[in-house]
Amino acid sequence: MKIGRLLFGIFIIMALFIIFGNRGFTDYRMLKEKQAALEETNECIAAENDELKRKIGLLKTDLRHVETVARRELGMVKKGDIVYQFID
Repeated sequence: MKIGRLLFGIFIIMALFIIFGNRGFTDYRMLKEKQAALEETNECIAAENDELKRKIGLLKTDLRHVETVARRELGMVKKGDIVYQFID
């Protein structure tokens, strides 16, 4: 009977180490959650990279797009355009 209780006690202690110990089940779950968050962040960054590659391709090949960006972001005008300046 004492051996059975001893084995049961050892089993309980081992189970606690497996669940709560270093590199146990709780650490495993925490690492899985961290991995999922990192994969989601990675997907967002990959999508942003794809969008930037598309924009770079347009700037290299499409002159109308370059002109649109120059007008919108740099405030440039081309020869013959009439510029209206409103003063408050």
